[in-house]
Amino acid sequence: MVHYKVSLFSILFFLTQQTGFTQNYPEPRVDALLKDGIIHIINQDYEGARIFFQALDDEYSNLPFGKIYLAAVSIAESYDYAEEFHSDFIYNNLEEAKEQSLDLLDEDEENLWYKYFYALSEGYIAYFNAINESWLSAVSTGLNSISAFEECLEFDTAFYESYIAIGTFEYWKSRKSESLSWLPFIDDNKSYGIERLITAIDSSSYNTYLAINSLIWIYIDQENYLAAIQTAEKALINFPESRLFRWGLVRAYEDVDPEHSINIYYEIFNSYSKCKESNKVNETILKHLIAQQYVAIGDEQKAIELCKEILYEGNIPESSMEKLEDRLERVEDLLRELTK
Repeated sequence: MVHYKVSLFSILFFLTQQTGFTQNYPEPRVDALLKDGIIHIINQDYEGARIFFQALDDEYSNLPFGKIYLAAVSIAESYDYAEEFHSDFIYNNLEEAKEQSLDLLDEDEENLWYKYFYALSEGYIAYFNAINESWLSAVSTGLNSISAFEECLEFDTAFYESYIAIGTFEYWKSRKSESLSWLPFIDDNKSYGIERLITAIDSSSYNTYLAINSLIWIYIDQENYLAAIQTAEKALINFPESRLFRWGLVRAYEDVDPEHSINIYYEIFNSYSKCKESNKVNETILKHLIAQQYVAIGDEQKAIELCKEILYEGNIPESSMEKLEDRLERVEDLLRELTK
């Protein structure tokens, strides 16, 4: 689980800041299934989310929505629990959704929602390619997705779903170009990206919470930690159990109040223990992060105890060791530094 990274192609779509929406799919039943399902994703009720999206796919098999969000649930759950992705299931659903979107566009290329289906499916493919570090494929599909989202805005300038993807993309494209000398000259569109995200947040689109999450990590990248904290805490008012926003909140607190960040890390730690049998990946990562914060506040003894717990506890499944190899080396380095 790499909660510090914010991908250039971070087009993982969640939902809504409020119970009211300004942007709705015209079929009420589709709209309701979408909203209910994505709220379950935010609350980490992945099985509940699957029920809604499977119903969406069964009842409206002529639309790509169900397939897109069944893939989204699978991605979100595996990412959250640091488990292996069900790649075949994810790619099959997204590719089928993409082809279905293209077929719908062949029937009516002026239909805004059909264009959105294509943009969304390509966006998820780009996101999943980026997670798997298939960077060339991620760039190609990511650009296709952004281009389609821009076309949605040509149909309707108030189609705020597009603002989220474009805003996130423009900020990180500009940000990454600062450190990648091999890229051609790229305009600095960071402010433009932030403005688009703020507009999307204020407009209660389907995926407002993606905009909020993106904005949290952008503020962290800018070292504007107070803004990140305020944004995350506002999101947690509506979804107090959501780890999605708590990860951003705790990262921001590291640089403002490391002692308080320890409390939040333990809240995240305990939330995992309530859910399912641990694969030790999240548990190990969180203990290491907490140990680092103990060092920051000068409590080296507690940091040492946590490092020893990680290294000497054992019983880490073999399937998790590859993900933890680098982390365990860093824990060893920290323990060595603290005990020399």
